[in-house]
Amino acid sequence: MGDHKEQPLRVGAAVRRRRRALELTLAVVAERSGLSVPFLSQVENDRARPSRSSLEKVADALRTTAVELLAAADPACSVDVVRAEDIVPGAGPQARSLVRGHHQMHASEFTGDHEAGREIQYRNDQLMYVADGAVEIEAEGRAYRLGRGDTLYLTGGVRHRWRATVPDTRVVVVAVAEHVEAVQDRRGRRR
Repeated sequence: MGDHKEQPLRVGAAVRRRRRALELTLAVVAERSGLSVPFLSQVENDRARPSRSSLEKVADALRTTAVELLAAADPACSVDVVRAEDIVPGAGPQARSLVRGHHQMHASEFTGDHEAGREIQYRNDQLMYVADGAVEIEAEGRAYRLGRGDTLYLTGGVRHRWRATVPDTRVVVVAVAEHVEAVQDRRGRRR
């Protein structure tokens, strides 16, 4: 009762908004992603539903994540419950958004191994919390080992990568959404 009913995700508008915000043409996104212009047009018009792999390629081309695009696809709700049983079990690593809609805060849960070689950089601040297992995070030339219950805070713009060091690791990442500009106070500090 009171739960947001899951409907088929329509990511087209989120993809189009992100592409236009970056002032990119479909041709540029197609070149960056390796996907065709007609396919991308169908995705933006919700006439084609991209696979997880295709959505990740589009997200990389748009300098964001598939989770962010999926989060931006759902209508915003003032109160929303995301149930643990909503996770579709599958083999390998999984990512799920913990906050649906287009909000100032974004939260995702990553379960299992993570693509350790992929360097990540968010424009805004983020907090990583290890719910289970352990991870190694490389940021600003240093390695940090975190275990269950540990957190790591990264200010916007810090390039980093991470990997699970224990099977079935769960990491929760909470971040200021990409569409929100971080504000600096008079002393140049972010707030």
